[in-house]
Amino acid sequence: MIFDYTVIWDSLPLYFTGVLVTLKLLAISLAIGLAMAVPLALMRVSRQPAVNFPAWLYTYVIRGTPMLVQLYLLYYGLAQFEAVRDSVLWPLLSNATFCACLAFAINTSAYSAEILAGSIKATPPGEIEAAKAIGMSRFKLYRRILLPSALRRSLPQYSNEVIMMLHATSLASLVTLVDITGAARTVNSQFYMPFEAYITAGVFYLCLTFILVRLFRLAEARWLVYLAPRKH
Repeated sequence: MIFDYTVIWDSLPLYFTGVLVTLKLLAISLAIGLAMAVPLALMRVSRQPAVNFPAWLYTYVIRGTPMLVQLYLLYYGLAQFEAVRDSVLWPLLSNATFCACLAFAINTSAYSAEILAGSIKATPPGEIEAAKAIGMSRFKLYRRILLPSALRRSLPQYSNEVIMMLHATSLASLVTLVDITGAARTVNSQFYMPFEAYITAGVFYLCLTFILVRLFRLAEARWLVYLAPRKH
C-alpha cells in the first residue's frame, strides 16, 4: 500500500478551516448547554415532584436518544411543517450552523445537568450547615456555596463530557458543515483517499483532545487542590 500525503499537505488549509468550525461549534454548544444545565440541575435536586419531574423527563429523553436523531429532527424534520417554514424562526432553523449548535447544546445540557446535580447532592453537609449557621438565605447558599462547590468538584466528569462533545461535533458534517470531518469527506470525495483523509482528521481530533485534557488538568490543579490528600 502506497500512502500519498502530497494531497493532504495541499489540503491543510481546508483542515485548518475545519478546525475553526469545530471549535466554534464546540464553544457555542458548551456555553449554551452549561447555561441550560445549571437551572436543570437545580430542578433535579428539588424535593418537589412538580419541579423535579420535568427536569428528569427532559434529561431522560435527551440522554436516551441518539444525538444524530436530534440533529436530523431539528435540521430536516422541522422543515416539513409549513407553519415552521412560514414562521419568523425559519431563517434560523434553515441554518445548518444554528441547528447543529442547538442540537449539540440540548444534548450536552442534559448530561451536564446530571453531572451538576450529582455534585450538588454530594456536597458535604458541613458546608451547608456552616452557611445556614451564619444566616445565609437559600438563594445566597446556592449562589455562594452549593453551585461554586459543585462546579469545581464536577470538573473531572465535565471534562469527559467536553471531550465527548468535541468528538460529537463530527456529526455536523452530515448537515453540510465543513468541520474537521467535513474536510476529510471533501478530500476523500475529490481524490478518493479515505485512509489519508480520515487519518489526518483523526490526528487533528487527537491534538485538540490533548489540549483540552491538559487545560482541564490545569483547572483541576487550581480549583480542586483542597480535595487532594494532605501529606503528613
